[in-house]
Amino acid sequence: MDFSLSEHHLELQKWAHEFAEREIRPVAAQYDESEEFPWPVLCKAAEAGLYSIDIYLQHQQDETGLTLPLIMEEIFWGCAGIGLAIFGTGLSLAALAGAGTPEQLMTWAPKMFGTAEEPAVGAYAVTEPQAGSDVSSLRTRAVRDGDDWVLNGTKVFITNGGVASVYLIVATVDPSLGHRGQATFIVDRNDPGIRPGKKEHKLGIRASDTSEVILEDCRIPGDRLLGGEEKFNKKLERARSGQSTGRSSGALATFERTRPFVAVQAIGIARAAVEFAIDYARQREAFGKPIGQHQSVGNLLADMATEVECCRLLVRKAGWLAATGRTFEQAEGSMSKLKAGETAVRVTEQAVQILGGYGYIRDYPVEKWYRDSKIYTIFEGTSEMQRRVIARTLLEA
Repeated sequence: MDFSLSEHHLELQKWAHEFAEREIRPVAAQYDESEEFPWPVLCKAAEAGLYSIDIYLQHQQDETGLTLPLIMEEIFWGCAGIGLAIFGTGLSLAALAGAGTPEQLMTWAPKMFGTAEEPAVGAYAVTEPQAGSDVSSLRTRAVRDGDDWVLNGTKVFITNGGVASVYLIVATVDPSLGHRGQATFIVDRNDPGIRPGKKEHKLGIRASDTSEVILEDCRIPGDRLLGGEEKFNKKLERARSGQSTGRSSGALATFERTRPFVAVQAIGIARAAVEFAIDYARQREAFGKPIGQHQSVGNLLADMATEVECCRLLVRKAGWLAATGRTFEQAEGSMSKLKAGETAVRVTEQAVQILGGYGYIRDYPVEKWYRDSKIYTIFEGTSEMQRRVIARTLLEA
């Protein structure tokens, strides 16, 4: 067991931190206010090599599982909304890589990212107006029509939903089978019948596009079924005959793989708040001394820093388990996401408290971090769902 970072990891960390400090922090408030998608920052990230398939390939080859967590913590330290604009495509890439054929991966992954000169983004569309955590209730339908598939339905709260070039759409083929009758389909932005719907105006992560995706007789070729028709038909046969097809749906399996990456995003926000609160507590004086020297504030800072470090260790363990092919025997991925999300909310609230009135106004960044943090107890599995997954895993062990 060795907790030290290699020279390569330290270089990655420094590289990402310098980019966040130079390109993200100075414009974070601007994009939070305007709620525009930060294409100029994404272009700079692509030019620097931060936004590329290569980053994900490097992570896959890193047996420590630290490449992406180290980079993402620094980027989300800069701004969570801009960070999601840079790394939001990773979710659709995970779905494509996890279940797609080699041909689908080689064709569509480059289209998700575009080029350094003209970057593009991808979107993974699962959630619907009546189906969030309960993916078995999805109503978007996919019907075979000759050699094509025709999709109808509405997706909501989709990251990159209004700006994506490639969509991975989870739809129901056989409603009688619940999640076992679902499949994922690759849809190009230019395919007939798909369009962005309403863009959501959010409490936080405002630089990240969150929109509806509407499918109205969206017709796509038969080879856009993720994983191929033969594999899907075998899955349907097993389901109809009562055989097990696995405990999780394809959507939930994707979320299980990506939860540690969501957790590290929350850590970046929490760390930013802790660092700012410490600096403020050193400088702000009350009753003749810096407020950090008052026990009430010092205790808050101690708890905040301790909680963030606990989260970081959980994420790095989960990353190591995944990188080395080990099983999450205690739902360590869900544990990391649960702990980091709730810690980010608690820590950023405490930072606001330490700054007092200054923490409540937009002249200081802690109120933004407080707003940004809340989504991490909600999206990609609420805290309640994480506890359900953890409890189920423990009881079935």
